[in-house]
Amino acid sequence: MSSAATTSPLGIIAGSKALPLMLARQARALGVAKIVAVAFEGETDPEIAKVTDEVVWLRVGQLTKLIKAFADRGIARCVMAGQIAPNSLFDLRPDLRAMGMLLRLKEKNAHTIFAAIGEELRKDGINLIEATPWLVSLMPGSGFQIGRELTEGERSDVCFGAGIAKEIARLEIGQIVVVKEGTVLAVEGFEGTDACLARGGKLAGKNGAAVAVKVAKEGHDMRFDIPCIGSKTIQTCIESGVAVLALEPRKTLVLEEEIIRELCRKHRIAIVTTAPLGPTPPPPGTK
Repeated sequence: MSSAATTSPLGIIAGSKALPLMLARQARALGVAKIVAVAFEGETDPEIAKVTDEVVWLRVGQLTKLIKAFADRGIARCVMAGQIAPNSLFDLRPDLRAMGMLLRLKEKNAHTIFAAIGEELRKDGINLIEATPWLVSLMPGSGFQIGRELTEGERSDVCFGAGIAKEIARLEIGQIVVVKEGTVLAVEGFEGTDACLARGGKLAGKNGAAVAVKVAKEGHDMRFDIPCIGSKTIQTCIESGVAVLALEPRKTLVLEEEIIRELCRKHRIAIVTTAPLGPTPPPPGTK
């Protein structure tokens, strides 16, 4: 990252959970001199005010005010960090600019809406960029592991699940699957990661031992959605009977790592990164 990129003012479109706070801290540590956050009522953690220079609070859908917040403060680049609840995207009360943007979209999903927001920002001289340059140290690579060693059956399920997860990601259905002994138990849909883990773990039965695999789709636009896990994700695995969580290398943020390590040690959960992915393998035990 160049010196100018490190120190230039940065805007954060801040969604929920811990990621916006972590991003602000990482950007500050790398020398960003001025950080302005646009936060959303009912979504963003108020703690964002402690780690940024200024926060502008809006409702989801107030696109004109969002753009103006950055433009009036001399912010020429911004990033998206944290989640905006999917139902918020569809229940939003758009202002006139957002309404016009939505009417121009043939397909209305999280990706197309966020892409359209990026284009509206660009029209006003604000560049929506990836947050990954500030977060790369939190994205584990190949060979990463927390917790116990996997059994041979679990390793087979990781390989099998990774191929299935890539396919559902390609179809823009979701980014995570839960499998057990070569059987797909749950596929992430509109409900999100935690609900998918809970559903898959329940279907795994009393003995648990389900394997969850989380990936990013090919060409995934990291400006809008950086896959991530945190302590809440691991707590859901514990409560649901998911014994292994596998992540695609360099594609997922691991937040609250020290807390996660302790949870994995205490509950014998394993977190690993997958091997490079090729064609979807058959379920274990088949030819």
